[in-house]
Amino acid sequence: MDMGRLAAWLSEAAGAPVVILTHARLSGGAIQQNIALSVTCGGVAETWVLRTDNAATLAVSLGRGAEFALLQAAHAAGVMVAEPLFGCEDRSVIGAPFFVMRRVSGSAAGHAAAKRAAAMGGDAALAAEHGRQIARIHRIRPPRADLGFLGEPPADATAAFIARMRGRLDEAGTPRPALEYGLRMMERQAPAPLPAVLCHNDFRTGNTMQDAGRITAVLDWEFAAWGDPHEDLGWFTARCWRFGQNHLEAGGIGPMEAFLGGYAAEAGWQPDPGRVRFWQLGATIRWAVIAADQAARHLSGQEPSLELALTGHMVPELEWDVLNQAEALHAGKA
Repeated sequence: MDMGRLAAWLSEAAGAPVVILTHARLSGGAIQQNIALSVTCGGVAETWVLRTDNAATLAVSLGRGAEFALLQAAHAAGVMVAEPLFGCEDRSVIGAPFFVMRRVSGSAAGHAAAKRAAAMGGDAALAAEHGRQIARIHRIRPPRADLGFLGEPPADATAAFIARMRGRLDEAGTPRPALEYGLRMMERQAPAPLPAVLCHNDFRTGNTMQDAGRITAVLDWEFAAWGDPHEDLGWFTARCWRFGQNHLEAGGIGPMEAFLGGYAAEAGWQPDPGRVRFWQLGATIRWAVIAADQAARHLSGQEPSLELALTGHMVPELEWDVLNQAEALHAGKA
């Protein structure tokens, strides 16, 4: 990455001279990469984060320009996000589209957050705060000209989800009967459609920055789409995102009641717990499909990576969870 060329572009975007003092890649990010920038802008010291693509990305992941627009919309809606500063689609600057945001304090280590919460018997306040943040995201509703890249909202989010997952499985070409069974059960038990809202689609412990046990930023918007609000709630509370603290159903950090209570207080309506559990099954299926796709990036030789290879080893456990959840849904216990 040519830091001189980047500094020149940033200076033009900021309308003031930008000098890059240090730069370092931050940890995490199997799909995108984040680079910490220590700069002076007009002589004032600032810390920014540049976000761009890795060498290979998932086809379902939005581009950096779209993610920048989502950050702008979320920031305006009062969601706790890092302030978006500049977006660039010109590949000649660093070789790929990117955007720059202010750096916020805190950690996004999901396992550490869950372990800390479990040590105190669960953090109901933090679970409720996550619920409030999702509710603010869901205030963003179509139509939105600035989010036109998301396309038209689905008439039936469940049917659209099932079709999308089946398409991904067909494209991968690897038989996944457990996942197909889960999708069939969702199809048979599908609830009536609700008006679409903006779903973050990866809102979980590990994608929120936390400092002193409180949220400082919601991260990673590249999967956002119009959908059923319960889809986000099911993703956050699914067993696969509890980081080993399975008794703390809300993201491994707190009780479901506190999480849904925080959501209801902010949104002004009470989510349906049964519908949340329906989408927990959807979350498990979707994560299994993503994990298999990430493993394929390694196995194909497209992007050799131990992290991607290990992600693929999660799939059998996820398939087992799908079978258990699908049977519970069929028995009316979900």
